[in-house]
Amino acid sequence: MNPVFALIIAPHPDDAEIGAGGTIARWIREAKEVVYVVCTDGSKGSRDRSLTSAELAVIRQGEQLKAAETLGVTDVVFLNYHDQELEDTTEFRRDLVREIRRYRPEVVVTMDPYRRYIYHRDHRITGQAALDAVFPAARTHLSYPDLLAAGFAPHRVREMLFIGAEEINYRVDITDTFATKVKALKCHRSQYKQKEDSPSWFEWIRRRDQAMAEDESYDLAEAFYRVKIR
Repeated sequence: MNPVFALIIAPHPDDAEIGAGGTIARWIREAKEVVYVVCTDGSKGSRDRSLTSAELAVIRQGEQLKAAETLGVTDVVFLNYHDQELEDTTEFRRDLVREIRRYRPEVVVTMDPYRRYIYHRDHRITGQAALDAVFPAARTHLSYPDLLAAGFAPHRVREMLFIGAEEINYRVDITDTFATKVKALKCHRSQYKQKEDSPSWFEWIRRRDQAMAEDESYDLAEAFYRVKIR
């Protein structure tokens, strides 16, 4: 398998599009290959009492596939851990190391694990586990020797971008890809159908991305904390 440019490690279906949809669309326009790893099944992300968790998980997986296709993402891996029950375990980190070694990305995009106070625990745990999977586990041959025996050779990621960071040091111009981001977000109907008749939700997204481009020469941006790895 040829290496991809970016691996997006997201806690739930829709997190990739909310935090980095415009960036992903821009990369794909530039002929850079992007793959998703979605850690949980999203089975608790609804206020609709007519749905069971099992039903919701199926719906959200389908929505994620449509959203990824809208952006041009080549592959989506579902780890299917239970929503709100993700733990920073050896097994979870092993799953992430396997996918990093499989796809061999230059860049890993995930959630910032250090955001304070009110923050979804799955986001915090995903960010921490992804960080630890990138360094040192994915690059060390003695980490998870069963993966090495199965053909998953060590891989060194060059940089990480963290979504939702309180400290920002890197912005991406998404002025030309914002419409594609919104189109992908609208695939997640289980999350936004109650808001679709009102433009307020997507107007909030636009205002947020405008704020991220403050003092830049472009109108809309997505902002990250960027770490380059030696």
